[in-house]
Amino acid sequence: MERKRSDEKSRRKPSGAAVPRAELTAALYRAFFEEWAERGFSALSLERVAARAGAGKAAIYRRFSSRLAFADAALSALGLGIALPKPERATLEEDVFDLLLRIRAVLRHPLARRILPDLHAEAARSPEMRAINDRLAEARREQAQNLLDRAVRRGDLPEMIDRDLALDLLVAPLYWRMVVRGQTPTRAELMVQSKAITAGLKASIGDVGRT
Repeated sequence: MERKRSDEKSRRKPSGAAVPRAELTAALYRAFFEEWAERGFSALSLERVAARAGAGKAAIYRRFSSRLAFADAALSALGLGIALPKPERATLEEDVFDLLLRIRAVLRHPLARRILPDLHAEAARSPEMRAINDRLAEARREQAQNLLDRAVRRGDLPEMIDRDLALDLLVAPLYWRMVVRGQTPTRAELMVQSKAITAGLKASIGDVGRT
């Protein structure tokens, strides 16, 4: 009987100072975004975040030193998920359409629609949040950079293309429609957007790149 109790004890999972579990970290991220969407970053409470995740506040401070550090980690994880590489399509227009579909999938999430405007407002007031927002934007733009690289290799776009302008043009119409105006375009509307964006990339930006 004693040996059985000893065996059970040896099989127990460590607690307290145990290595942070990935599933708990994911639950904390979800709770953080829910709290942010509901109350805004300025009124966000780490105690309420912990309660939403079914954890103690110590679980947060074992991982993150502050609300800003928490936001940085959570948004970085989201940015990396958005920037995962996707298969190359046959044409620039198909690549653009595929990119718009994936961005729409992110922006149509109700939490994203409520958090992003607040994130931009906080970034306008806080240099620290501005740095976090810039890193997230860079992760998003990296995926679009790959799209431009493929287009240049195929000869669809000139090597001297104005990349900053091109990256803005790729995502700005959809972002304006969904985040600023609160509308979700249909698949057919995305196809029209992709045609217009592709035409703009090949015409206006191509001419700038050759001057």
